[in-house]
Amino acid sequence: MADDNLAELSFEDALAQLEKIVQELESGRIKLDDAVSSYEKAIALKKLCEEKLQAAQLKIEKIEITPDNQVSSSEFPIPEV
Repeated sequence: MADDNLAELSFEDALAQLEKIVQELESGRIKLDDAVSSYEKAIALKKLCEEKLQAAQLKIEKIEITPDNQVSSSEFPIPEV
């Protein structure tokens, strides 16, 4: 899959590819040129995963029940990283 198609990956697929690359790099049985290419792809996959997580987090709402048993929702506070 070309790097320009990474944006089309789901979070789960991107994470699976990232984990596979990490395993290959940790094995030490990969040629240097391939390791550099894999590392660059891993960086792009990591960024994509972070962006997808942040987008999902922005969609989450905090649901609360008020003292008079009414349901209300508000934006979930996003902690600064």
